[in-house]
Parts: sequence; C-alpha cells; structure tokens
Amino acid sequence: MDLRRAEAERGELRAPAPEPDARARGLAGLRALWPVVLGALAFRAACYAVMTAAAVWNERRPAPPLPDLVLSAVPYVDWVARTNYVLWLVAYVPLALVLLWRAPRRFARYTVTGGLVSLARGATLVLTGLGAPPPQVGGVGIAGHASGEVFRSLMSPWQVFADGSMRAYLTQDLFFSGHTATTLLLLLYVWRSPPLRAAALVAHVLVVASVFLSHLHYGIDVVGAYAVTFAIFALREGWPARAGDGA
Repeated sequence: MDLRRAEAERGELRAPAPEPDARARGLAGLRALWPVVLGALAFRAACYAVMTAAAVWNERRPAPPLPDLVLSAVPYVDWVARTNYVLWLVAYVPLALVLLWRAPRRFARYTVTGGLVSLARGATLVLTGLGAPPPQVGGVGIAGHASGEVFRSLMSPWQVFADGSMRAYLTQDLFFSGHTATTLLLLLYVWRSPPLRAAALVAHVLVVASVFLSHLHYGIDVVGAYAVTFAIFALREGWPARAGDGA
C-alpha cells in the first residue's frame, strides 16, 4: 500500500481507462461479428426462398375453405387486411434491429432459428393444403402467371409491402401463421431484457390481432405457429431465460 501511495503521489499510478459507452460497444460488437451476422441472414434468406417456393407450388392445387370457430366470431376489417403486412413490418423490424445492435451474436442465433422455422412452415403448408379462410376476399391468384414470375414477386420486399403481392397471389391458407411465428420468436429471443420484452409482447399481440381481424389465417394456424416455433426455439436455446440476465 505504501508503494502504491508513493506512486500515486508522484503521478506514476495511471487512472483506469474510461468504460466505452453503449454506442462504442455496439459498433465494436458489430465489427467483430459481421461475418457471423451476414452468414445467418444469408441462411435465413435461403430458407425463406424455399418456403416461398413451397407456397407458390401450393397455389397450384385446389383446396376448400374450412369452418373456424374463432373467425366466425371475429369481424373482417378490410383496412386491417390491406395494411396487414405493413403493420407487421413496423412492429417487427425496429425490435429486430435493436436486438442486432445490443446483442449481435444472439441476433445471429435468432436469425438462424428463424430460418429453421421458415423451413418447418414450408413443409407443413405442403402437407396441409387448406383453402383460404375468407375466399370471397381472396386475391387474383397466380392463374395466367408463370411460377417463376410469381416467385420473384414474392421475394421482392418492395412488391410484398408496397404492391401487396402476397395478398394478390397467395389465395390458399399457409399453415402455420408466419406473422405469429416471427413475432413470437423475436419475443422469445429478447425475453431476458424486460424493456425489449414488453415492447415485443405488445407488438406480438397487435400482429396476432391483425391476423384474426384480416381473416388471414385459421385459428389452428395461430396455435400451430406457437407450438412449432416454441419447439424449435427450445431445441436450440432451451427454456426462455429469466428476466434481468441481459439482452
């Protein structure tokens, strides 16, 4: 202690370096992990392409609509149906970007899990082949269009969100609900951070409500999304961690 005191008096004991702020930590994390993040995004994009191809194939086969207890009690709201995908975009993307900034490695794991959920959805929609819940408000379908043309349109974010290609071309039911699955998965991956968890929970509830108000899916599609998504998450990550452990 005498030696340290003497060094301090002589000015030879250096002060500890200041802690980097949140912005610096975020940039450092992204710089270190950008190959991992890009690889995860590429994997998810490939899985989404496989799922989209399955959806286009699914449109070529006829399927009757089914009765649904939930949809029979929930009114169809046209403006919600017309803005459904934009609502999902607004509710989902900002939270995903916050996760990327705060925990890029966890974002990468979340993105890979999202790709696996997309593959599972592609498989289940091929197995089911259900007709659309509200056939009277369905889109024009893909009749008269080449499958490749439809596929490219559905892979374009601009055409999906601005031109409504999803609503126009995909007239069959897609088991399970992608709106429910993606927002649930994001909620599970931010569960350890109470502020993010609260925001993700609100976004998830709003998106699921929009699914029912637009009659986009059957009730079983939403239930199936919870079951499959949580199962895949649990297989990769285990049970959701306790709050307060960090993002």
